[in-house]
Amino acid sequence: MKIFSDLCIGFKKGEDFLPFPYTPEEIFETIRMVELENLDIRTITLGISLLDCGGSDLKKVRTKIYDKILRFGSNLVDIGEELERAYGIPIINKRVAVTPLAQIAGNCSGDYFYLAQALEDAAQEIGVNFIGGYAALVHKGFTEGDLRLVQSIPRALSQTERVCAAVNVGTTKAGINMDAVAMMGKVIKEAAELSASRSGISCAKLVVFCNAPEDNPFMAGAFH
Repeated sequence: MKIFSDLCIGFKKGEDFLPFPYTPEEIFETIRMVELENLDIRTITLGISLLDCGGSDLKKVRTKIYDKILRFGSNLVDIGEELERAYGIPIINKRVAVTPLAQIAGNCSGDYFYLAQALEDAAQEIGVNFIGGYAALVHKGFTEGDLRLVQSIPRALSQTERVCAAVNVGTTKAGINMDAVAMMGKVIKEAAELSASRSGISCAKLVVFCNAPEDNPFMAGAFH
């Protein structure tokens, strides 16, 4: 490494020194922010499409979901830690967001809670903090799959640690699904009651949207 007369740091490439586009002051400022002001990267979130995991058999869908998350997410934490070492900035959380499960399991009958368990098991296996995508987009109305998923949210959130849920009940274009609004009031209340011994933590893992953004990486409303 070499300091040029214009106070621009350079690095050696072969026999030449090439300018580095940051001044020493900027580098020292960054170091100060990391060491004294706790500068960090709050989260990295991996989006995984589950559109190829659909089917009519709930058990097979569960297995497909679990296997795909492990296949694409198994090295997420390791890569995050490698980036931390390479750049010297801590990455606090590593998370995953998947396709809204109501779209994937819409043809399945049975208890959708087992899909939440698949997300929980996969998240635990790959070591992420949270996994989002236990979600339904119902602003245009309910399908049977949407209803099953929404009705299972209180149990799913109260019996898992990492699963986050989201329901979009309205958009500017389509309007507001008032039946969904009424149902979500009951869902939130039940979720709070089921996790009352833990300060109603289930409600902190649930987002009710209007105009949910696509590919939202932010928990608890994340989905891919």
